Amino acid sequence: MNKKFFAAFTAMVLSFSVVLVACTNKKNLEKYEETQVKMDTPMTLRAYGPSSKKAVQDAFKRIDEIEKLTSTTIEDSDVSKINKSAGEGFVKVDKDVFKIIKESIKYSKLSNGAYDITIGPIIKLWGIGTKDAKVPSQNEINQKKELVGYDKVKLNESEESVMLEKKGMSIDLGSIAKGYAADEAARIIKSYGIERAIVNLGGSSIYLMGGKSENEPWTIGIQHPRKEGEGVYLCKLKAKDKILSTSGDYERYFMKSGKRYHHIMDPSTGAPADNGVTGVTIVLDRPDNFEEAMIADVLSTIVFVKGAEDGMNFIKAIDGADALIATSDNKLISTQGLKNKIGDISEEYKYVAQGR
Repeated sequence: MNKKFFAAFTAMVLSFSVVLVACTNKKNLEKYEETQVKMDTPMTLRAYGPSSKKAVQDAFKRIDEIEKLTSTTIEDSDVSKINKSAGEGFVKVDKDVFKIIKESIKYSKLSNGAYDITIGPIIKLWGIGTKDAKVPSQNEINQKKELVGYDKVKLNESEESVMLEKKGMSIDLGSIAKGYAADEAARIIKSYGIERAIVNLGGSSIYLMGGKSENEPWTIGIQHPRKEGEGVYLCKLKAKDKILSTSGDYERYFMKSGKRYHHIMDPSTGAPADNGVTGVTIVLDRPDNFEEAMIADVLSTIVFVKGAEDGMNFIKAIDGADALIATSDNKLISTQGLKNKIGDISEEYKYVAQGR
């Protein structure tokens, strides 16, 4: 999803890797790290403890399974089967896909449609991130909007099957599947008895197990929305046993006539969200039900689409959730829970912490 953020995060992690190695040597813990490209994203898994290599390799196998089920570009994926059968009938799907879709609809309702996996026709129309990217006409947008609506997704709980009501509809799980994969990767690593690990799925979905040491958190570099380069960050965030998800208008976009068109679509307009938000990072507590990274992914999209004020109000109502929002007028806004965990803020940004 986000090569810039991935590079920034990797640089931050590597900057204290020597300390981590020193700590693990004292405790005779194995360290294993591997990077693979999955879901069109470079992903890095790092684990500390016995069987860490086997844990990481099995976690990657699980990510691969999820990609094969949820991809829109794999012809025989469950998502592709659902889309091909739109307007025709129910499609029985894997339990993973059914769970993801069911959770998606839940948050579509909670967000009053700011989040909607049936945005597929709009995503394809704009083609952002592909060679076919364009600014479509309003007439084209209006036609595709007729095919968008989470209320047109029908679920059969007993058979774990899914149907899209209208022909031409399509779902896209790109805004949630990576988070689900992070949850599953963390669950597998944890099953090997490992307490310290980093599941970094391209920087957009990060699962932190433990910290830099027993008493010290990790330091995460948050990508600057408009600047690139080694050591260039919007800010740095201290986190331990947390889940992070980031959405930004700098991830996939194109410029036309001086305007930035990015990949985060507003279902209500059928166009890229245009409300002054340039980046959102969600931070959630890490329980052991291994579902929070999926939720964090959804929340980062919701906040981005809703905008700074409405998005922050939405997050404040969710227990255990914090948000960091960057805006086009150079404000950095966070929930109160992150106030003492943020540092090294880029000098051109004004920081504001809001109460819950």
